[in-house]
Amino acid sequence: MRLEAGTRVKLEVAREVSPHGYFLTDGAQDVLLHYSEIEGEVAVGQQVDVFLFFDTEDRLAATMRTPLISLGEVALLEVVDIHRRFGCFLEMGLGRNLLLPFRELPELPELRPQVGDKVFVLLAHDRQGRLVAKLAGEPDLQPLCFHAPTSWKNSLVKGRVYKTLQIGTFVVCEGGVLGFGAIGMIHASERTRLLRLGEQIEVRVSYVRDDGKVNCTMRAPKEVGRDEDAERLLQFLKERPNGSMPYSDETPADLIFQRFKISKSAFKRAIGKLMKEGLVYQQGSWTHLKQEQDQQIEE
Repeated sequence: MRLEAGTRVKLEVAREVSPHGYFLTDGAQDVLLHYSEIEGEVAVGQQVDVFLFFDTEDRLAATMRTPLISLGEVALLEVVDIHRRFGCFLEMGLGRNLLLPFRELPELPELRPQVGDKVFVLLAHDRQGRLVAKLAGEPDLQPLCFHAPTSWKNSLVKGRVYKTLQIGTFVVCEGGVLGFGAIGMIHASERTRLLRLGEQIEVRVSYVRDDGKVNCTMRAPKEVGRDEDAERLLQFLKERPNGSMPYSDETPADLIFQRFKISKSAFKRAIGKLMKEGLVYQQGSWTHLKQEQDQQIEE
């Protein structure tokens, strides 16, 4: 079987070639173990366990270091550098970085990882057989994740973004020592801002599904969220001409979300609170701020 970059193999030390290192062999193919890649003692005739990679001259070589990821495996690797044409470079534990190509990254620049973020990737080969990272998807992550317990509902957990879509953001929620965590989704209506690939955030579990996946939200619980939304809508009205806005209970949900980034139900809760407090009133498709004199007359 041909020696392949990205795999761990046991090879025999065939000969030493100074000043480069030792040549290892499987009986059919030789690879160089550079002096800089040796850990411990090495002698001709010895069997050594090594990881295969391509060196700076694109030659298949060996190292006795232990990488953070092997061919076909999924790992969470840190972004250590970004190249505007090539993509992100990831720390793989070998003193050299692994490329996550630009084609694997989201189209929107604001959704791409930053240095210090960590991404779930799969180690693979490019067309030339060189090692390259590919984003791990749900089929890759699911076998490594566990079913979230029902006790997670309404609890706060840390999540790592592994996929960004217009309809929502997909995360792996930390689960302590149990695997990678649990698969979660933050619907677009439950995001308070855009989230980038590899970003870690704290979310609240709003629902634990029968399949063990979870729905998450970045929003506060309804009671807290209602107060915050009400305050924001009130401030919006105060800054509007004549204290009026063309939004009410009759406004379609998509327009509400487009303008305020909240669901229609959240909007109605907030407006209901302001109406109950006598601060606003509605006429048709408009909501109006009650003037101070109107409030004084009522009192």
